[in-house]
Amino acid sequence: MLKKVTKAKNIRKEFKALLQSENFSSQNEIVDHLTAMGYENINQSKVSRLLTKHGAIRRRNANGVFIYSMPAELNVPGMKSKVNSLIEQIDFNELMIVISTSPGAAPLVARMLDSFGKTEGIMGTIAGDDTIFITPCKGISTQELFNNINRILDVE
Repeated sequence: MLKKVTKAKNIRKEFKALLQSENFSSQNEIVDHLTAMGYENINQSKVSRLLTKHGAIRRRNANGVFIYSMPAELNVPGMKSKVNSLIEQIDFNELMIVISTSPGAAPLVARMLDSFGKTEGIMGTIAGDDTIFITPCKGISTQELFNNINRILDVE
């Protein structure tokens, strides 16, 4: 039993290192590699959750093939100064707020904003690769939410 607990803790660290050193074009390739490394009960949904948790993105490599990777600028984005350096522009209209980020940073920033949720007036976010759409909660104007987001992200 201790061996499984140790492996569960190690998989997160090894998963991140794996994505930084290998080129995987599918989640099934990652499953196969982790299984070969001795991890039990690894499946596509577990790999998908690990990819999301670590902020991994799919990008084209030099040969034009899509691969999963860990962008260096997204590895440790804990402090406000790190997060706000990923923001390129924030704008709004009467319906929503739109944030433009560095390539690959939108899911990370959106996840952080979602953690503030309704207490800051955020009903929800949708993130692409470099764009986030945010809609306000009922009773919150987009101007109010825009101000809250600027304060949270420490941008002017």
